[in-house]
Amino acid sequence: MLDSSVKQKRGAEWLGTAGLRPTRQRVALAALLVGDGEDRHVTAESLYDAACGTDERVSLATVYNTLRAFCDAGLMREITVDGSKSYFDTNTSNHPHFYWEDTASLSDAPADELEIQRLPEAPEGTEIAKVDVVIRLRRR
Repeated sequence: MLDSSVKQKRGAEWLGTAGLRPTRQRVALAALLVGDGEDRHVTAESLYDAACGTDERVSLATVYNTLRAFCDAGLMREITVDGSKSYFDTNTSNHPHFYWEDTASLSDAPADELEIQRLPEAPEGTEIAKVDVVIRLRRR
């Protein structure tokens, strides 16, 4: 298990890559997200719950605002499921996801197994910003 100071350092460095000011709360949340070097799929609520398990005190509103700032800075991607539930992914590369209906969780799907042969033309005056592929799974 990694020392919390190592996780805090990694979190601060992650913020620095995007030029974000390393406030105490941002560093604490970043440490939870990337401190161990693993990618994460979180909801605001799950990150808030994880933060409550530490000595850091943050409000749910702060978690939402911080996740938005991380997305705006390009550190995370937001993936919306069912038009209302948002997940935040620390892996910003283009890749598909599995959505597990029984646990309401998100995980990476193998990108090398996905083939999109053609996308429709974007309407005049627009461009395709990104394509999110979410494959819904249900256990038998």
